[in-house]
Amino acid sequence: MYDIIIIGGGVAGLTAGIYAGRAGMRTLLIEKISPGGQAATAGLIENYPGFPEPISGMELTDRMSRQAEKFGMEKVEGEVIGLKLRETEEEVSSVNAGRKLVRTQNREYETLTVIVATGAEPKKLGVPGEEEFRGKGVSYCATCDGPLFRAQEIVMVGGGDTAVEEALFLTKFAKKVILVHRRDRLRATKLLQERALSNEKMELIWNCVVTEILGEDKVKGVRVKNRRSGEEKDISIQGVFISVGIKPGTAFLHSLVDMDEEGYIITDEKMKTSADGIYAGGDCRKKLLRQIVTACGEGATAAVAAQHYVEELKGTAYGD
Repeated sequence: MYDIIIIGGGVAGLTAGIYAGRAGMRTLLIEKISPGGQAATAGLIENYPGFPEPISGMELTDRMSRQAEKFGMEKVEGEVIGLKLRETEEEVSSVNAGRKLVRTQNREYETLTVIVATGAEPKKLGVPGEEEFRGKGVSYCATCDGPLFRAQEIVMVGGGDTAVEEALFLTKFAKKVILVHRRDRLRATKLLQERALSNEKMELIWNCVVTEILGEDKVKGVRVKNRRSGEEKDISIQGVFISVGIKPGTAFLHSLVDMDEEGYIITDEKMKTSADGIYAGGDCRKKLLRQIVTACGEGATAAVAAQHYVEELKGTAYGD
């Protein structure tokens, strides 16, 4: 029996692990790949407080993981496929009323509370050639695959902060980076826009969408369509990076907690979901700003709220 199980090893989950461990909670973190999440793929992070010099995402999240383990957090690798509530005294003894079962592909874990920190994953374009050429020129992670495209010409699809940041990162390796955006101006912050527009290795194509990724055994080009004129043209390139948004990793929850139409979890200011004993934080949560710093704050809040819930169940809450 765990006091707290954290589902997801991104920065929200790792911060929750730090706070839960320091509070003396028996804590388990379940991550399907390796701790760090999306943040670990960031080449350089320059807006995390306390680091005036940029730090790599891998280094920052590795430090967080080691810190959480130092405070007693356990971690296992596995993909959570289901969550079951056992909250009636008919099912369990009164001592353990409120327990939950977290199910992975290999086994089940029992806990009093759950913190969902599953983050989000990249959305796909859904165009011909995208799936066929994934790993053969199609990528969703510039920091992972950028070095593979040295001295080549590539396309970045998107116009938000992440798309522009990754496009700028790709200019370190590529001969040319063509940014294809469906609107006539970027959605990214002003500073990033200025950097993109002034970078001589970048070309911006406005009001266009990619309709097909072309190639044989690997990517050789893209077909783009102008949304205003309807004109189509083929662009010869060797790689396509896609950054058109994210979708939350909440499918395993089904209808267990309240979510918005896109699947983001709705919580209160304590990160509590609509189900007792289930909290959420990070990119899987409905909110305004998805950044490392906000995910950390939400992970800490969720851990403290979960701690109080566990102490109330056990009758050890301050003042009891």
